[in-house]
Amino acid sequence: MTGAIHLPGAGGGKPLAGWRVLVPRGGPWGDAVAASLRSRGASPIIAPMINFAPTDDQPALEAALAKLAAGGFDWVTVTSATTVDVLSSYGAIIPDSTKVAAVGETTAAALVAAGYRADIVPSEENSARGLLEEWEAATNGEKPLRVLALRSAIAKQVLSVGLERIGHHVEAVVAYRTVGVPVAQKVIDDVRAGKVDAILVTSGSVAEQVQAQLGPVPERTLVAAIGPQTQKDAAKFGLRIDVIAAERSAESLIDAVVQAATQTV
Repeated sequence: MTGAIHLPGAGGGKPLAGWRVLVPRGGPWGDAVAASLRSRGASPIIAPMINFAPTDDQPALEAALAKLAAGGFDWVTVTSATTVDVLSSYGAIIPDSTKVAAVGETTAAALVAAGYRADIVPSEENSARGLLEEWEAATNGEKPLRVLALRSAIAKQVLSVGLERIGHHVEAVVAYRTVGVPVAQKVIDDVRAGKVDAILVTSGSVAEQVQAQLGPVPERTLVAAIGPQTQKDAAKFGLRIDVIAAERSAESLIDAVVQAATQTV
């Protein structure tokens, strides 16, 4: 492992005592992760590195969300935690009659933190393709279903096209554009000076910003990815990944940091 080279403070219940961990997302998700890190003794640094900008076609999104609130869809697919941020910002209502499909535990956790729910989450692959592969079993083969597929401007329409091919009625709507958020100069200085012990990387977009704003990340700093897809995306941007979460969830990501921290170097 090429990451952190020091051990945390003593105390079985506080395995990350003395560690400063960068959390790259804010909002309810970031707050929940920060609380979990504190319970393990770490000092979290919440430094949002990505945010969403309005879609270029806001009327289409607003119309789709109004239709969603009125019960016009059987399912809504949510492929990222940022989509949850958009739903929250619009005060979107998901009626009980509409089920929610979330890609990945990060997205599912963000939904719950924002007061929504996740009825299905892919158990194998943390991607739109993974959700598509498990869709038939999750919906008991029912068709045709009316599906609202929310996505980012840069996302490929793997899920919406795939659902249409198997006989569903899909309304694909761009919910947002992803933009980088400049972090405070102190965060940059601390990372470059080796004063940040670990960085959590929760998506390809976050990986891009970590490398662009903080890279090259010092060898002593542990870089942890939430899943293999995020590791692959990080590699495209030249960002080194030291550990990968065993499961695609925030808790598993933190556990991976704990495991790496408590290993004898």
